[in-house]
Amino acid sequence: MLRLPSFRYLQPTSLSDALKMKADVGPDGMFVAGGTDLYPNMKRRHQEPKTVISLMGIPEMRKLEGWNVGTCITLSTLSNLPTFQHSAVASAARLVSTPLLRNMGTLGGNLCLDTRCNYYNQTYEWRKSIDFCMKKDGAICWVAPSSPRCWAVSSSDIAPVMVAIGAEYRLVGPQGERVVPAGRLYNNDGINYLTKQPDEILVEVRLPAPNGWDAVYHKLRRRGSFDFPVLGVAAWIQWDGKTVVDARVVLGGVASYPQDVPEAGAALKGMSLGAETIAAAAEAAYRPSKPMDNTDFDLSWRKQMTRVFVTRALGDLRDRHNK
Repeated sequence: MLRLPSFRYLQPTSLSDALKMKADVGPDGMFVAGGTDLYPNMKRRHQEPKTVISLMGIPEMRKLEGWNVGTCITLSTLSNLPTFQHSAVASAARLVSTPLLRNMGTLGGNLCLDTRCNYYNQTYEWRKSIDFCMKKDGAICWVAPSSPRCWAVSSSDIAPVMVAIGAEYRLVGPQGERVVPAGRLYNNDGINYLTKQPDEILVEVRLPAPNGWDAVYHKLRRRGSFDFPVLGVAAWIQWDGKTVVDARVVLGGVASYPQDVPEAGAALKGMSLGAETIAAAAEAAYRPSKPMDNTDFDLSWRKQMTRVFVTRALGDLRDRHNK
């Protein structure tokens, strides 16, 4: 049985208290919300904070005001809110893990989810037997041993949707507050996968109000009941009648960040969403999709599925618009 190491647990009731606690403990402290990612990682000694600072007691982070969503709202709550129930955000939230974990896991936790890899998400003893890996305790990325960087994969379900729809994130830290587009929170690096600083808190997500656009999320995984995505496709379209005014296609599970594919969106702009247009966008998304051999299924088959799932997502948007 894997056991948690000893740690101190703090429960601030305001953002200022949380930031002060983090400043007091320094690098030995980490923020936590639902803990469905951090605590298993602590059991495997991926992260080893001496102090854990819970964010769940901060009222500001559990608020819902219009299209602004606090990041400590649980995934279950998010997926069942009447405002979002039929949105791509709620669809993605419903596809995360199992009901029990969605009851604990939070929006912010999924957006900041640690990158994953078959060589990393193992017990300490297993990782020690291969001399560890670049992401933790070692010097080699076993996915690409000659590479100077880590290729662990972004496995968030909700992050690709947020990038696709153009959401904004509000972060608060010792230096004050900043608001960034969702896409700017992520780096294409398995270790430094967030631009958020360790002493910053992702407080709120600002969603765009519905105004002539629609979005969907489709997910590929072996077991539909709880697995992480090995491919996620978020597609967003701004409509003017039957014409696509603007579009984005964002891939998850094939890189260390939610991968926006501008060429796929460009293939849709100014067009009606017919079979040829969808095929052109799917082909454009297929070309830069480069899944690595560090998750489930054969990587070449997963690359082929990029074309299939983009086609399905865009077909879904077309059918919904034509109803």
